[in-house]
Formats: sequence, C-alpha cells, structure tokens
Amino acid sequence: MGNQILKAPEGKPSDVERIKEESDYLRGTLKESMLEPLSAGISDDDNRLMKFHGSYLQDDRDLRNERQKQKLEPAYQFMLRVRMPGGVATPDQWLVMDELADKYGNGTLKLTTRQTFQMHGILKWNMKKTIQAIHASLLDTIAACGDVNRNVMCNPNPYKSDVHLEVYEWAKKLSNDLLPRTRAYHELWLDEEKVASTPDVEVEPMYGPLYLPRKFKIGIAVPPSNDIDVYSQDLGLIAIVEDGKLIGFNVAIGGGMGMTHGDKATYPQLAKVIGFCKPEQIYDVAEKTITIQRDYGNRSVRKNARFKYTVDRLGLETVKEELENRLGWKLEEAKPFHFDSNGDRYGWEKGLNGKWHFTLFVQGGRVADYDGYKLKTGLREIAKIHKGDIRLTANQNLIIANVSAQKKKKIIELIEQYGLTDGAHYSALRRSSMSCVALPTCGLAMAEAERYLPQLIEKVEEIIDENGLREEEITIRMTGCPNGCARPALGEIAFIGKSVGKYNMYLGAAFDGSRLNKIYRENIGEEDILSELRVLLSRYAKEREDGEHFGDFVIRAGIIKATTDGTNYHD
Repeated sequence: MGNQILKAPEGKPSDVERIKEESDYLRGTLKESMLEPLSAGISDDDNRLMKFHGSYLQDDRDLRNERQKQKLEPAYQFMLRVRMPGGVATPDQWLVMDELADKYGNGTLKLTTRQTFQMHGILKWNMKKTIQAIHASLLDTIAACGDVNRNVMCNPNPYKSDVHLEVYEWAKKLSNDLLPRTRAYHELWLDEEKVASTPDVEVEPMYGPLYLPRKFKIGIAVPPSNDIDVYSQDLGLIAIVEDGKLIGFNVAIGGGMGMTHGDKATYPQLAKVIGFCKPEQIYDVAEKTITIQRDYGNRSVRKNARFKYTVDRLGLETVKEELENRLGWKLEEAKPFHFDSNGDRYGWEKGLNGKWHFTLFVQGGRVADYDGYKLKTGLREIAKIHKGDIRLTANQNLIIANVSAQKKKKIIELIEQYGLTDGAHYSALRRSSMSCVALPTCGLAMAEAERYLPQLIEKVEEIIDENGLREEEITIRMTGCPNGCARPALGEIAFIGKSVGKYNMYLGAAFDGSRLNKIYRENIGEEDILSELRVLLSRYAKEREDGEHFGDFVIRAGIIKATTDGTNYHD
C-alpha cells in the first residue's frame, strides 16, 4: 500500500478551518473580546476558539423570548469544563469548584460523562478570575473542548487494585503528553507574557496549525468493567492483565456517538480492536493515530469529520497499516478479554491498603441542593474532613475514595446526616440512567433531557414495579439532540430529542456496551413512550431467558433488528 491511496476528502474547508488558521495558534481576538464592555457575549469566531480553552458561550433559553421582547441581547453566559484525567480530584479541589460554582456560576456543578466538572452560568467578566482560581487549585481547562484530544477517561477507582492505579497513571500521562503546545491559554488567562516566536521552532509539532478536523476522545477500560464505554472512543485502550500484572493494552479505533437527524451519512459507531501494544507504547500509538486523523480527516464537512468516518472511509486495515508504518513497528495480535457491564457499583467497597470507597448516585450528574436533599452541602462537609480523593465516574456518579478505616465512621455520619445515597432505594433502572444537560443552557438542544428524564423514569417505575423488574438493571439514556453527549446509542433504551416534548426512541444496545441500539419509534411524546414501554417491559418480564438483558431480549424476540455496525445503524 502506498500513500497515494490515502487522502482527505476534497472540498472547500469549513469556516472553522479558516478561524483556526487565522487564530495565531488559538489566540484570535479573545483578549480584546473578553475585555469588551458592551456585550456579555463574544463573536462567533472567538467562541469557536474558546472551546480549545475549555469553554462554550451559551445563553439561558428559558429567558430568550422574554429578552427578545424587551429588545435585550440573550442572557449570555459561559460553560466552563475542567480537564481532569480519570476523573480524579482532591477534596481541596472539590471545595474550590464548589465555591466557584456559588461565586461565579449558577450554584451547581455538573458531573459529565467524560469524568469531569462543568460549571454553567459564568458571566464574561468573571471568566478570567474563575480560570485563575481553577489553575491555583492545580487543575486547568486546557483542551477540555475543541478540535484536540479531550479529557482522557479511565476506570474511576484506581485503588481497587495495583492494576487500576497503574492504568490511571497512564491515563494522566497520556492527557498531559497530548496537550496542545501553544501558550495561548497561559497568556490569555494566566497573564503569562507572550514570548516572541522563533521561526525554526514548530509551535504544534503533533497537531499542526489547524489542529484536528474535530474532537478526539481516548478512554482506557479495565475488564470486566466497561464503565467508560471504551467502544465509544476514537481510541479505546483495553487493559490486559495476566497473573495480576498489567501486560499491555488492546487497541481499538474509530468509535464515536454523534450523528445528525435525517442524515444517513452520519451515524454512531463502535471502535474496533486492531491489535495489542505494551504499556510504554501507548503514547506512540495515540500520537500516530491522532496524526492520521489530522492528515486524512474531513476538513470540509464537520459533521463527517470525526475519526470514525475517516476509518470507515479509508478502511480499517488501511488505517491499521498506515498506523504501523508511522510507528515503525507492528501491533501484536489482540489478547482475549471479557466485559460484563458498563455501569457503576454503588455503596461501600474495600480496596487496596485497607482503604474504603463509597460510590454515590448523582441523578443526571447534577450536584445541587434540593428541597429535602442537601447534596452539594453534604459533599462540601465531607470534602472538609476527607483525606483521600473524590472521583467522578463516566456514568455521572461520584466516589468518595481512599477512605481510611478511622475516617469511614465520620464520613458515614455525614452521609446519613445529609441523606446522601448510593441509590439503593431507587429502581435499578434509575440507577442505570444518564442524561446530557440539554435545555436551558445547551444551544444545540431540541428537547429536554436532564430536567425531564427523572420525571419520565418515575412513570416508567410504575410499569417496572407492576412487572417485578425493580432490581433489573437496564441502561436508559436521554439526550436533547443527536450529538451523543450521554452516549445514547449505547442505551438499551434511549431517547434522542427531536423537538420540545418529542423524541426518537431506540432499543437493543448491549448491556456491556459492545453493540449499538437502533431506532424503534420516531418523534413520539410521553404518552406513546409509556404505552410502548408498558408492552415491551411486560413482554420482557414474561418471556426473558435466565440472565438475559433487555437489549438482548428485544433482538431475540424480533422486536428490533440488531445493529451489527454503525454503517447499518439506519437500516
């Protein structure tokens, strides 16, 4: 195979490519925009660049019509996302985020499906102060968004075993080593002086001046748990353990969740395993994979720009061969492994060195104080006395990790005092739920998700209880649009927003995250959703085989056709 058959799609570059090219390595006119006093917003060009700095400009859509009537600009505010490999924070860092959410944000924290914090509601004038406070806590927001490698995910509990701890260290190293090299972030937010560039020094040796065609996501899973949905990643690494030792990683490429309603050229896709590498080789594998996407990804049509489309267009074997050419060595044969779930295990668990870990259920990942449930306050009080870690899971939950036997008693007292819960009193369906932010802050949302899913589940729970399925784990996911932020294509039951109150309903994903679902009903509201689920869950209760998961049942029963590959998702 020669390089002549490898080429990027032809076509005029998208406007985002122009913005990146003119940005002077992500600086643009952000400095001037953030100081401009007349508007709480910034230009579209600068907003595109803000993503590389970990932020999006949004507006409160609940207020949009009223403000239009009053001839006021939208209620502009920024979402700020932290880079936090593997979801690990110290109690002190938690306290900083908690305080900043109250001081500059909307008083809440959102735990994302990529194991990090988001804050919403930050005004332009407070952005620099917020980023500086985050930096002072030894966290940052660099590359949390944008056309670069995003937050590297891994098993959320390094203290389960030596292997988990080692995998976390590799995730942290990957995250740091794959950061953009431009000093734009440090100059704009941390007041670092701009150094005159040297012509013979390449600013971005890996990314180049145009960065990637779209975002790039990496995750590391430790079987038998697929809690990070490793097949949804552009580059998935699957830890292989022999005799209690990490010997390396299976390499999977070309996953991604997003699509566009009505456009069959877009689809979710699962990463495919192409081989095995040793632990010390993963940076080389990641870097060379990223450069293939840099060179051959679609820079004309952004909705076809993710690495999954590059892999499918060029062919898996072609991409593997190109990767091995760039590496200068061949991947070994993939090693056997097995996944049995992709959820979290709640409650107390004992790990290494006699330390304890408490996994807390956080509905929709929203840390806030509610009437009768002071979740945010309770976690603040725990963080004040906790000496271990606070870890965010890929399922929007939280682990109070590395608790000593002495501290456990006090933390249990605080858990009970504030009614913090592992969700044991909830249905297994609710504990297996995920949703994106959606309305009112996400500009892409077509329908509610985070605010609505709990209400819908309450009604579905009546059906669950009628059929004796309260403890049956069924993954259920809801997003306000098809961009895939809560990985809806991997929900055994999933809802993707079409318009206010209307959703496409999907069925048939695998419980362990190894098979995509497929559309079952289009553009339906709550009444039809409940009507469909009443029939489906009743049949599942009566007709399922021993140990059969819901996603497998609907396929075996002929209710939905199995999706064998993303390319036949719409068939």
